[in-house]
Amino acid sequence: MRKILCALLVAGLTMAACDEAPGSTGAASSSVTSSGNGRNGVGVVLPDSASSPRWKIDHPRALAAAFQAAGVPYEIQNAEGDKAVFQAIAARMIDSGVKVLMIANLDSVSAKAVIANAKAHRVPVIDYDRLTLNGGADYYVSYDNVAIGVQQANGLISCLRARRTDQPVVAELHGSPTDNNTTLFKDGYDSVLRGRYDSGEFVKGPDQFVPAWDPDEGKAIFTQMLRQWPKISGVVAANDNLANAVIQVLRAAGLNGKVPVTGQDATVQGLRNILTGDQCMTVYKSAKAEADAAAELAIGLVRGEKKPLTGKVKDPGSGAYVPAVLLSPTLVTARTIRSTVLRDRAVTAAEICTGAYLVACREHGVVD
Repeated sequence: MRKILCALLVAGLTMAACDEAPGSTGAASSSVTSSGNGRNGVGVVLPDSASSPRWKIDHPRALAAAFQAAGVPYEIQNAEGDKAVFQAIAARMIDSGVKVLMIANLDSVSAKAVIANAKAHRVPVIDYDRLTLNGGADYYVSYDNVAIGVQQANGLISCLRARRTDQPVVAELHGSPTDNNTTLFKDGYDSVLRGRYDSGEFVKGPDQFVPAWDPDEGKAIFTQMLRQWPKISGVVAANDNLANAVIQVLRAAGLNGKVPVTGQDATVQGLRNILTGDQCMTVYKSAKAEADAAAELAIGLVRGEKKPLTGKVKDPGSGAYVPAVLLSPTLVTARTIRSTVLRDRAVTAAEICTGAYLVACREHGVVD
């Protein structure tokens, strides 16, 4: 109950956070607001900060900039992995008078309840980054998540070929089983790897989902995988946080840099791991591009304009089609960091190239 009350109290604070009581196991929500606290504007509920730093920094910043540029009131909060808090934040935003609700869900069950509540109050909803199955959102804005999985598989194949590994054993560490994006990533990399498994070119090793994208869970799961399959030759890790968890286990076994690991999100740590040779690749998804696309739709709705979209996605839960914007992801290796994430100023060389990483940055031309 305290977490829900905390989530309700932080409304109206700028970059505010509510501390947990001693001994509490939950995380508080964080908030970014403009004047009006979203009233007659847009309310945004983000899922957590643990699964990826993009939810704590990149997306709040990009969304806030888009709404500020349009002069539209907004409120952005993060549920910090708590489904009850997620629902409470959304309910309070609806009651406070937001004209549009944008959500990046924790799971489809809790998000579906949020969408139903919004519809009952005639508040349109945008599914942001993650589709709510059987939810019936007005719009869906994300990246082409199947394409991301394909890029991860192709990146891993390139790295394995460079090492000339004979019949490599490939482990798969998927994201959260309650996140529809996890299914789409898996569909993507399995569509590429399945043929190689069937032909005997690759050996399919262990595969497992990681609850809530938790890197600590991922580390424990991969530790067990490596015990059972000590000859794992490559790892499809669904994002950079899970990749880093895998790399920690490999490092303890003296195998980091010898076993290619994929990633996603182009985090600072992920990019560092690529530069040191511990990670094979990552996938860059511009937070600004995604935020701008979603904000454009939200701003239109605030102003009474429902923009038509040519794209659509079939909801596998309901079978209905949801108007959609799907952006194109970018595969990133050590050779392309400068021409992708640095060019877009998603991160800076100063953030990546600190301490021991400076030498690797110079070797790969990230800095002169």
